[in-house]
Amino acid sequence: MKSVLIRPLITEKMTKISEKQPNKFGFIVSVDANKIEIAKAIKDKFNVDVTSVNTVRHQGKARTQFTRKGRFTGRTAKFKKAYVTLKEGQTIDIFGQA
Repeated sequence: MKSVLIRPLITEKMTKISEKQPNKFGFIVSVDANKIEIAKAIKDKFNVDVTSVNTVRHQGKARTQFTRKGRFTGRTAKFKKAYVTLKEGQTIDIFGQA
């Protein structure tokens, strides 16, 4: 079985969103996970009711490195973010789980 949840999304933007909407959380998830699998994984791990899941896919950026031996091109890793809204009054203790 694949691991759906990779890690919680802890950024300045997500902190501001959580202050305005205390039942909204962000996670970095597997690229091939769908919304149903994400909701089920969060329900199983944190024992909460998921109202909605919004996902954002990030493609890797092209990077170029110049060295003495020549130019190398590559890409950064692609990833997927999930913004999860929980039922009113429920919350996740992200720092307690980390």
